[in-house]
Amino acid sequence: MEKNMKERKYGPRCFGYPLSIFFIVINEFCERFSYYGMRAVLVLYFKYFLRWDDNLSTAIYHTFVALCYLTPILGAIVADSWLGKFMTIISLSIVYTIGQVIMAVSSINDLTDYNRDGTPDNISLHIGLSMIGLILIAFGTGGIKPCVAAFGGDQFDEEQEKQRSRFFSLFYLAVNAGSLLSTIITPILRGEQCGIHTKQQCYPLAFGVPAALMAVSLMVFILGSNMYKKGHPEGNIMLQVSKCIGFAIKNRFKQRSKQFPKREHWLDWASEKYDKRLIVQTKMVLKVLFLYIPLPMFWALFDQQGSRWTLQATTMDGNFGAMQIQPDQMQTVNPILIVIMVPVVDAVIYPLIKKCHINFTPLRKITVGMFLASLAFVAAALVQVQIDKTLPDFPKEGQSQIKVINLGTDVAKVDFGPGIQNVSVESLRETKYLTFDPTSLKNVIISYGNETTNELLNVMGKERHTLILKNTIYIQTALLLDGLTTKSEDGKNKIRFINNLASAINITMDGTSFGHVNNFSATNYTSFTRGVKEIVVAFTDNSLTCKNQSMSFGYGSAYTIVIQECNNDTLGLRYVEDIQPNTVHMAWQIPQYFIITCGEVVFSVTGLSFSYSQAPSNMKSVLQAGWLLTVAVGNIIVLIVAGASKLSEQWAEYVLFAALLMAVCIIFSVMAYFYTYVDPAEIESQIDDEEKKNMDNEKWPGSILKNPISQTEM
Repeated sequence: MEKNMKERKYGPRCFGYPLSIFFIVINEFCERFSYYGMRAVLVLYFKYFLRWDDNLSTAIYHTFVALCYLTPILGAIVADSWLGKFMTIISLSIVYTIGQVIMAVSSINDLTDYNRDGTPDNISLHIGLSMIGLILIAFGTGGIKPCVAAFGGDQFDEEQEKQRSRFFSLFYLAVNAGSLLSTIITPILRGEQCGIHTKQQCYPLAFGVPAALMAVSLMVFILGSNMYKKGHPEGNIMLQVSKCIGFAIKNRFKQRSKQFPKREHWLDWASEKYDKRLIVQTKMVLKVLFLYIPLPMFWALFDQQGSRWTLQATTMDGNFGAMQIQPDQMQTVNPILIVIMVPVVDAVIYPLIKKCHINFTPLRKITVGMFLASLAFVAAALVQVQIDKTLPDFPKEGQSQIKVINLGTDVAKVDFGPGIQNVSVESLRETKYLTFDPTSLKNVIISYGNETTNELLNVMGKERHTLILKNTIYIQTALLLDGLTTKSEDGKNKIRFINNLASAINITMDGTSFGHVNNFSATNYTSFTRGVKEIVVAFTDNSLTCKNQSMSFGYGSAYTIVIQECNNDTLGLRYVEDIQPNTVHMAWQIPQYFIITCGEVVFSVTGLSFSYSQAPSNMKSVLQAGWLLTVAVGNIIVLIVAGASKLSEQWAEYVLFAALLMAVCIIFSVMAYFYTYVDPAEIESQIDDEEKKNMDNEKWPGSILKNPISQTEM
């Protein structure tokens, strides 16, 4: 009987909680998996599928993230003013799902690969679909962001404060679980090979699974529809605050002459239209929002984990023994450390600081968080300096590179023209990549002793080429387009073969066939994982087969293997290193992730708690929107600084961001020093007392005696 009465009051229950909140928690887990899973591989999709450079990839990535954190304001206004939270979540989740599906479709290589060469023939279509998908996703995820947690809190009654508090903990756990799992799984899916005509990195699967999870999220949320408490729109407090501020400014401008007496605060000029409660509450909100001004710089650094730091990982060694870590999987270090550090900081670090009699106020914690983030970028710069020592010098705009491989038996002299570098190449040796202005390379003169030939050159800008030479009855030459202008995105090794035997052969490596290779011909590059591989060479007339074990390949290298000899089962090989393997280990990124995660714990968690404690009871959503806005502005700062700095070295850009945040940190510490903490509940209580007193005065005009004298005493 009692149970039935409770169910009628609270709705269906499970373990003392409204059953509806479990649908909301599952919905949030799936949505966060969808968002962070898509975002984890996004910058690599830009760079390696759409073929954008690092700067453009970073710029579009941060523009997208900024949009995701600007749209929550629109979502909150729509929910509170027109549709209500439930219908806003449903409507924008549909938009969100459509965006994820479009994103998955845009990454299908075969969609425009008409000639089946493995490269999209209409890249503009893929870019257009990608941008439409990202815009829809930004409006979807941003629009529902301020609604889902608040809608979950609405499912509880006032008597269920304890359960509501635990719900928010469970909700936060679902967010982190979705983020952690997605950043592990989607990079693995991206690393798979898929395609109809040619096998490529499987971006359709990496984007398709998040799209499926978003569809599941929407369906789960709809399934709980009959159990939800669905409040009606009550008007948006942000609009009221904005109107109050606007009226105060307008009224002050109208009454700026000296005949009007000054007022204590510029917001007091709104008193002609708005009541004292709203004005006082708006003052408290603006006081906190003023402190928010320096905070975007923290997010400018923090969100580069998904862009610059991921690109940094593509040039590092991901061999962790039994595991091969993908560059975009390094982002999982942050949520893993968050799960560990939050309880450690709360249960160990803060109590120790308190025992040392240090007054570690919220604003001091935020200052320390900014300092740690700055320190993390110094660590990233130190790692980048070591990486730069191992990186090849790829051709830039207006440049072309040529490597010369001499397969002949004599010294070859190569003359690229007047005023251009000339080289001599020993027999069975090669040069390093030589950099030229492609417009000045018209022809090349090759000499073996007294024998000379003049060959026309048709080189492409911003590309690497290999010129192979051989002297037999006559001088043979071939110009190969390498197509290698970046490090491998997945750490695999690019391998190709040159047949320097007298006959045609078939080449197989680690079970992968390179097919029929003629004399003095080269294969295309093919990707292989690290380790030792078996190489099998068979003459096309089946007269002889030779086998040999390859060298042990590292991580992210490229080699040209010259088949020199195949006699009596002996396979002679010569290795030409085109790209040096990654030698700086990804584990060196862990310190910078650890430092910035410590900064996040003391900055983000404290910032939210501080904002909540300093906000009036009915304006916590305003400060929540303001907090999210700092994330958006932070990503815009990345675009501005990265675009304006024009620094050619990545380590220098890291140092620049670290210096900017350190300067902002000092400014914020000064602002925090002069900040006075308030108790909104106490101030609102005083306003309540004043309003009650005014009502009493209106009801009983004149003097009201505290202890009126009775007639008998008179």
